[in-house]
This record gives sequence, structure tokens and C-alpha cells, in this order.
Amino acid sequence: MNIKKSDRLSKLPPYLFAEIDRKKAGLIKEGKDIISFGVGDPDIPTPVEIVEEMKKSVEIPAFHQYPFGRGLSAFREAVAEWYLNRFGVKLDPEKEVHALIGSKEGIGHLPIGLIDPGDVVLVPSPSYPVYGGGTTLAGGEVYYMPLKEENGFLPDIGSIPEKMRQMAKLMFINYPNNPTGAVADKSFYKRVIEFAAENEIVVASDNAYSEIFYEEKPMSFLEVEGAREVGVEFHSLSKTFNMTGWRIGFVVGNSEVVKIISDVKDNYDSGVFSAIQNTGIFALKNYEKFVEKNVKIWKRRRDVLCEGLRRCGFEVKVPKATFYVWMKVPDGFSSSEFCEKLLLKAAIVATPGSGFGSAGEGYVRFAFTISEERIEEAIERMRKIKN
Repeated sequence: MNIKKSDRLSKLPPYLFAEIDRKKAGLIKEGKDIISFGVGDPDIPTPVEIVEEMKKSVEIPAFHQYPFGRGLSAFREAVAEWYLNRFGVKLDPEKEVHALIGSKEGIGHLPIGLIDPGDVVLVPSPSYPVYGGGTTLAGGEVYYMPLKEENGFLPDIGSIPEKMRQMAKLMFINYPNNPTGAVADKSFYKRVIEFAAENEIVVASDNAYSEIFYEEKPMSFLEVEGAREVGVEFHSLSKTFNMTGWRIGFVVGNSEVVKIISDVKDNYDSGVFSAIQNTGIFALKNYEKFVEKNVKIWKRRRDVLCEGLRRCGFEVKVPKATFYVWMKVPDGFSSSEFCEKLLLKAAIVATPGSGFGSAGEGYVRFAFTISEERIEEAIERMRKIKN
């Protein structure tokens, strides 16, 4: 029997981080001591208090049934309370908040509910691969907005061709940004809102890294007047609370868009395990103490990595947020060639910028989700192959 995957699936390249993980696993099997700056998966354990709360939650029989719908009302209320305390944004838990099986799931499902074949989605380049992948799987067309260093890694909205503006129905933005580490200010969000309202384009703001910051606290897209009329924001407990494997997030904002996501999810999944939602309530209500501990660790690692890379002679800008360093590759190398050199000569895994989109060529991403000791060891290995 000849089984052929769909044309839509065939259009997608292998998922970047799954490929990196496979290569890493293969080298480990060969006995190599791999230092991985690849996938942005926190190595810091989920706080003990959160784990203990989960142990209690999982013993509640009512949580063992299908968690249909938008999520536990108590979870949605906790999300609304957190948004009010953190960003000063007031949300209606009944209409403007929806639980997700991690923000990735919601981001991937959104184009299914909004996009018809031939519709255009505006996607940053470089960017998290799911924006483009979800668009392709929904039958839409991607128009990539290059993020250039001279523009602070913000898209030049004014340069989007008129034809693309007319065909576009959805626009993804992501600040603090993966992979560049850039942050956005109120003036940028104002421009986005004006552009979206003028062209009737839904905005999807991915704000998963808002709690990993080193200077000023990053803001929410929804803080800006008019944002709720044009879009939604995705968030996750993954990075904030080191809960990547738990798979819990949420979408907030425009009630019509939230309802569209809800309708898609009703046909695809049965909701987030209620025990995890109940634990998420505890995490959100106690977020400040968990975030403070995390940020101290990330900041030390960031400084060790950036200072070490500079000692090796690399050109590095210190990120204001996220746990990523977005570094220019040395002259004479493409992104992939430099990553291959790191892997073969130093047993170091990094992510080529080109894997996040063509505008990422010339850069490499380091995720400092490993201990300071391992970062220092990696710097020593790079110093040896650089000289």
C-alpha cells in the first residue's frame, strides 16, 4: 500500500527542534558529551510547591472527567486576576479567557478557525516555526515580515505591500521575541493596532516570555487602547514556572476570536486536565516569588554566556528578555555551517538562525537553559576551536 502524506504536510520542513533533538540523541548514543543550547526548554525543575499542589489536585475525583469547554471557571478567573495585577488589563473570564494545552496548541489552531485557502497570514522572520506551520496546515499563504537588527528586530509594517494587506486576515507578533530576544514598546503596539484596524486583520500576540526579563518588565499588547478590538494574546505557564511538560496555557482578548479558537478546540481536543488547571491557579496566585527566583538564575547565565562569547571574539548583544542569545555568526560561515562546526568540533548544539526563517540567516541562537558550569565548559570548547 502506498501511503502518501497530504500536500499541506509535505510543504512543511521537518520541525526544527525535533530535528535538533534527534541529532543530539544520535551523538549521545555515540558517547559524545553534548552541551546543548538548542531547544528552549528550562532545565530548572518546576517549583516544589507547584508539584505538591498537583499531587493534591490529582486526588480529586471530579478532576478525572473530561474537562470540556473553556476551562475551569476558577482557572479563568485566576488568569483574569493575574492579567489585572501584572498588566493592568481587565478581562471578562467568561468571554475573554480560554485555557489551552500550552500556547503552542492555541497558536497552531487559530489559523484553522480564521484562514481559508488563499488567505494570507503575516508572519515574522525569523520566528517560532508554529506561526508559519499552522498557517500552511490551514491552507493559508504566509507573507514573511523580516525582522532586521537595524529596526530593533521589529517588523517594518509600512513596507508590507498593498496586495498583501488586502489578502491578509491574521498577523502574528511575538515580544519578548524568540529567537532575537528583542522587546517591543507601546509605540510599536500602537502602530500594529492602527494597521490591523485599518486593514481588518486579526492580531495574535505571543507573550510567552513576558516573565523572563532583566531590565523593565515587558508589557502586554492588550495594555494599549484598541488592542482588544483587533486581537488576542497567548500566554503559557511553561517558561514562567518551568512547566513546559505540563502543557497549560491560555488565550485572552477579543471575545469573538476567543470563541473561534474555542469552536476549533471543541472539534480537536477535550480540554486541559482539570488537575493541571487547578495547579495553575496556585502558580498564578503565587507567581511573583517563582519569577523572582527564576530571573536571578537566568540573568547569571545570560551574563556568563555573553561575556564568554565576547572573550572568544564573537559579536554579541546582551538580551533584555528571554533566555536566548541571538549572535551573528563569524564571517565566512552560513548559520548552518557554523552550527555544524560547533557540533562536530566542540560537541555543542546551537540552532541556526536560518531554521527560524530566511531573515534569520547569518545568526545563531543559544538557549541558556543549562547550568553556569556547562556554559563555562562550552565557552572553553569554543575558545579552543576559535583559535
